[in-house]
Amino acid sequence: MTPQVAERPTSEPEAAPSERLAVYFVLGIVLGVIFIKSEVASWFRIQEMFHFRAIHMYGVIGSAIAVGATGVALLKRFDVPGRDGRPIPFPTSPAGAVRPNHLLGGVCFGLGWGLVGACPGPLYALIGAGIPVMAVGLLAAVAGAWAYGLVRGRLPH
Repeated sequence: MTPQVAERPTSEPEAAPSERLAVYFVLGIVLGVIFIKSEVASWFRIQEMFHFRAIHMYGVIGSAIAVGATGVALLKRFDVPGRDGRPIPFPTSPAGAVRPNHLLGGVCFGLGWGLVGACPGPLYALIGAGIPVMAVGLLAAVAGAWAYGLVRGRLPH
């Protein structure tokens, strides 16, 4: 039996692109403030984590994993449709299947995070908080994403 797809009501007007962008902009500012106030974007907190001197960041990351896993489990359990009314696809893979591309991607991300002292999300918050040198890290992240886009078709996925 195929699941029925809910039709989008025609009575609701579609939000203009600028209205949608304004919502994302405001949410980004709120997230940036949370990053700064919780010290998630703090270079010192990140270094403490990498040197195993404090549990602060592990608690934040662990909490995020718990909330995300619970959210995905609830979405699957109750077959919650996406905003467009269609089912949300959840790709599956064999449990514990770690492939070389997972390891290479994790190493690249970890090296960048360790060298810059911030992962991509907090880079924006740090720049907004008045630390302009983080623009170098942001440019490096953009360059890496661009380079991946160039070679993506030749990589095993």
